[in-house]
Amino acid sequence: MTAKLLLCSCDGTQSPDPSAIGTATGLTCSRLFSGLCTNEAKHAAEAIAAGDAIIACGQETAFFETLAEDLESPAPLMVDIRDRAGWSEDQRDKTPKIAALMALAQLESPPENTLDVVSEGLCLILGKADVVLPVAQQLSDALSVTCVTTDSPDLMPAGARAFDCHQGQLRSAHGSIGRFTVEFDDFRAGEPSGRGALQLAPPRSGAKSECDLILDLRGEPALFPAHEKRDGYLRADPGNPLAVARAAFDASHLVGTFERPLYVSLEENLCAHSRAKQVACSRCLDLCPTGAITPNGEHVAIDPNICAGCGACAAACPSSAIKYDAPPASHVFAQVTTAARAYRDAGGQAPRLLVHDDAHGSEMISLSARLGRGLPADVVPLETSALGMFGHAEIMVALGSGFSSVDILIGPKSDRDAIGAQIELTAALLEGTGQSPARLRMIDPSDPDELSDLLFIDPQPPTDVSPILALGGRREATRLAAAALSTEADTVVPLPAGAPYGGVDLNQDACTLCMSCAGLCPSGALGDHPDLPQVRFQEDACLQCGLCVSVCPENALTLLPRLNLADSALSEVVLNEEEPYPCIECGRPFGVRSTIERIVEKLSGQHSMFTNSDNTKLIRMCDDCRIQAQYHSEAAPFFGGPRPKIRTADDLDDA
Repeated sequence: MTAKLLLCSCDGTQSPDPSAIGTATGLTCSRLFSGLCTNEAKHAAEAIAAGDAIIACGQETAFFETLAEDLESPAPLMVDIRDRAGWSEDQRDKTPKIAALMALAQLESPPENTLDVVSEGLCLILGKADVVLPVAQQLSDALSVTCVTTDSPDLMPAGARAFDCHQGQLRSAHGSIGRFTVEFDDFRAGEPSGRGALQLAPPRSGAKSECDLILDLRGEPALFPAHEKRDGYLRADPGNPLAVARAAFDASHLVGTFERPLYVSLEENLCAHSRAKQVACSRCLDLCPTGAITPNGEHVAIDPNICAGCGACAAACPSSAIKYDAPPASHVFAQVTTAARAYRDAGGQAPRLLVHDDAHGSEMISLSARLGRGLPADVVPLETSALGMFGHAEIMVALGSGFSSVDILIGPKSDRDAIGAQIELTAALLEGTGQSPARLRMIDPSDPDELSDLLFIDPQPPTDVSPILALGGRREATRLAAAALSTEADTVVPLPAGAPYGGVDLNQDACTLCMSCAGLCPSGALGDHPDLPQVRFQEDACLQCGLCVSVCPENALTLLPRLNLADSALSEVVLNEEEPYPCIECGRPFGVRSTIERIVEKLSGQHSMFTNSDNTKLIRMCDDCRIQAQYHSEAAPFFGGPRPKIRTADDLDDA
């Protein structure tokens, strides 16, 4: 059954063309209604009851979902074309943009992986007694409350104790909602027995406990980095009664079982963090704002209960060991290519992409449409739950799909440093491929009017590029997009230090072919030959983690951050090779000629074990022959003379 799109002028404030939109989207369009949520709601009800209804309205989603529930029908697909397209001072045709928005809305999202988190309402309240005790009394009906005051609580026990009260100084706190662990110094437990004011036990340090929630009213620095992203940790200024009341209200609702998204996945075998206790890549560790990522041997570990889903780690991971799953990169690639294709198929040219989050960015766009100039007709907004995951690969795919420019609308809670690093890398990719870095911006308007002013400018000229089909992972998609955008074939794009693409320069005069680099390279970019002393290298696989530089005993390697678009980057090349040295006994090659001769030259006549002896021959032998020589030579340390005759019973009789 073909879906039917219901269009509404919203009481004459916009005028979408049903015929043009139907042609552009392939959907069956209704006539243009003026009040689907009011006096014409019966038409919406008929379409919902018939099934497969799409309603071009975002504001009244709750109304139409309730209507569908009353009709016992599936909820219709709701698509906002008013705030994002219809309400705009731009007089150009908005049909291509509406087609892109409709295509995006119909793109099926992958299922979300979740983790169940249980909170039983064990709440710890920290702060001074005069602030903490009234809040504890208020929350005691909803939560199981324990107070630890920083000063002596002047508390008279009630007939029925509603909460526990102690005194102490917090030493440390770890965990997240449902699994906090806290430790105190100078902890004095409240004694529930006795008359008069609350009595406290003698102080002790190192007291530990667990809780589900922490309400921090101390007025001191937060207990966790990026504390606003730590589920179950609520913090308020004790001098602000409204903030305290709000935090207490939020705490009262954090009881039960919650579904927490698993934002990222980790393939440990792809992680380039370290090898043989040599630390290499630490990009994700440096970027994680919540401390959810920690070293764990040769790879990293991610605590899903602490991860806030900013996506910066996945955008920066050179090997794609960390992948963002909410949604995955493949779905984001599908979104940008689908939107660009729909815009182009509807007759539009050179669309611009506006990437924004689902909170601050969506609100700014809505306010701009309602109170200001709105969005230009060629700006296609793309909503994402985490701006940090929209990295250089996603930007390059968008430009390679036909968008003339990409603007990233950041907000107060955006990780500007992480996003800025990805923009810097993308700008280098654009400049190296002959494109203008001005095609990419990170914008931070202070109000909706400034947002419109930033967008109502002369757009970048369209680029003659054949739209790509984004295949493979983020590295492959970046290379494909860069090749499509490049004005010259086989371009080598110079990149800033720390970029995840590049080659290595090997000093052949210094290299001894010890193969330390090949043995520890986490991606296999550096390798050896099974039968010959060779160092081989495949540039496309190099992560620029720097491990090879760290482990090389001769300092013979240097990183070359760049993106080589030539086909040669996809094949192995020999960086260094030498003639193998044959064993003087069996003739089997076992080492490098220059290395063996150098060792013989240094030891012969210079060391007591190699003076006036044939021991230098041992250096010229392979492992098997060297062992044989050590056992059978009279001068060898393992030589023990003839084997004694085995004695029998006859020998005893003769004696």
